[in-house]
Amino acid sequence: MMKDPPVLASRPRASRAPVATKPRQLSAGKDRQFITALARGLQVLRCFRASERYLGNQEFAERTGLPKPTISRLTHTLTGLGYLDYSPSFGKYSLGASVLSLSYPYLAGLDVRDVARPLMQELAEHAQGTVSLGARDGLNMIYLEICQGSQMFRMHMAVGSRVPHGTTAMGRAYLAALPPGQRVESIEQYREITPKKEWPKLRAGMEQAVEDYATYGFCLSLGDWNPEVWAVGTPMVSSDASRILAFNVSGPIFNMTRARLITDIGPRLCALRDRVLSATGGNF
Repeated sequence: MMKDPPVLASRPRASRAPVATKPRQLSAGKDRQFITALARGLQVLRCFRASERYLGNQEFAERTGLPKPTISRLTHTLTGLGYLDYSPSFGKYSLGASVLSLSYPYLAGLDVRDVARPLMQELAEHAQGTVSLGARDGLNMIYLEICQGSQMFRMHMAVGSRVPHGTTAMGRAYLAALPPGQRVESIEQYREITPKKEWPKLRAGMEQAVEDYATYGFCLSLGDWNPEVWAVGTPMVSSDASRILAFNVSGPIFNMTRARLITDIGPRLCALRDRVLSATGGNF
């Protein structure tokens, strides 16, 4: 008698997601409106991973590439503004309540989540996997909504979690929808933070994603981010092209075969995207 497949609780590999990357080195001659100090402060706030509560100045410096004296001034300022809380016992910082004043209005005003959620849940149950909606966050995608469809497979992700562009179906879908010039720029930024020996495979995966998007209307990630997980992703572009979100469906390899992703799950995901676009009038 064939045994039921084991329950998989897939967890992201934190080391695979660029958490905070060095801000683009824009000189005054290139962009006089760019405020470097502001960019650096936001960069510090983005250093936190979902599983981390406390970070110290040394960790901020390592993740941002900024000098420790600069980090000290930034954390002091952010603490004074309420975006960071300092713990004397740990000698480290945690995110402060003021961060919610930035994130909550964004999520509360994102009507597309209310439209997409029931459709995502329906597809999650059909696929017996996880259906997610995400937006760009630097060189990552940040989860805006997640629907689970199986007790046998559950992604240990939450709204606000981040995954990388280059290896995930969601991230590749976002990249594939970018205008060519912007996509080249994003891929170049990714190359700068990727170990040289890993770059050829990563670049090939992103280039294949662009080809798959042109062919099928969606992109694949076949164990590239997590060897236990295969996924399909498709972008959703607003009518004025000012915003790109991305949907994806992920599941265990024993359930998400390449053939099923291409002939069944991928087309259903594109249909979901089209229904959400239609319901929001293309503005989200």
